[in-house]
Amino acid sequence: MKIGVLGAGTWGIALARMLANAGKTVTVWSAIAEEVDTLDQTRRHKNLPGMVIPEQIRFTKEIREACEDADIVLFAVPSVFVRSTAQKAAPYISEKQIIVDVAKGIEKDTLLTMSEVISAEIPDVPVVALSGPTHAEEVARDLPTTIVAAHKDPAITKIVQDEFTNSVLRVYTNTDIKGVELCGALKNIIALASGISAGLGYGDNTKAAIITRGLAEMERLGAKLGCLDDTFLGLAGMGDLIVTATSQHSRNNRCGNLIGQGIAPEEAVKQVGMVVEGINALPAAMAMMKQYDVEMPITAAVNAVVNGGADPTATVRKLMERDTKSELLHQ
Repeated sequence: MKIGVLGAGTWGIALARMLANAGKTVTVWSAIAEEVDTLDQTRRHKNLPGMVIPEQIRFTKEIREACEDADIVLFAVPSVFVRSTAQKAAPYISEKQIIVDVAKGIEKDTLLTMSEVISAEIPDVPVVALSGPTHAEEVARDLPTTIVAAHKDPAITKIVQDEFTNSVLRVYTNTDIKGVELCGALKNIIALASGISAGLGYGDNTKAAIITRGLAEMERLGAKLGCLDDTFLGLAGMGDLIVTATSQHSRNNRCGNLIGQGIAPEEAVKQVGMVVEGINALPAAMAMMKQYDVEMPITAAVNAVVNGGADPTATVRKLMERDTKSELLHQ
């Protein structure tokens, strides 16, 4: 099995290493020429200390070389670069291949999920969303991890499940690709909220409340879009939300923590030093909240702090002083 990996960030490289160690033929492409040279020469990634990149992984600066002969093309670029990467890759991908996307986000202007963005640029090729509680730092150390492969056709997800499952990664399947991708984008926003609460000095009670009520927001929007309840209680929903909102490896959690300490959002992103997808997802989340008339107070509060300059402490007070209600989803 030949796999082309588009993107050489932490998750792309961690997956490339895991797949190569499982016997796959792996080629990695990056749009950044210097990054290709460094990874090829050093066999190290600056954000994955201690991990050695297998010699059998090939690096390339030509996207054609990663796509043309691959059985599976893995999109592992940040969400804001998914469309442009799909445009570059399109001439070299055929209907006989499968695309797997691990980017998590919703396109700001179109409100399309990442699989929908890819399909718009590369029609007639199946796109599987691979999502779940999977920090690259732990996959790079071969720590047991679970993930979900989503596509409306179970036969397609079965192929991905078989090829990606190994002794350190267990893959489940799901036909609710919309729900899986919605979870992947929105959980990053809730993780920002969790980080902000920690930065403000709040404790575990607050964090548990944010995670629980944040999941309720995600599920409410998902219901309006026809997604399955089970998806939000599974790996892509509850599983990924828990790990992203609590882990030291989470960029969104760390960024939120810095914001809660009083650091400006732009500076917080710089200090994290990597893409913070929760901030990228906010414009689309706010647009969907309004379009589908869904109450999402935590998401709105994070947006007020990040994009509206609202004071985090005052924003928390407003959340706590909202009208009381039942916690039941349909009541």
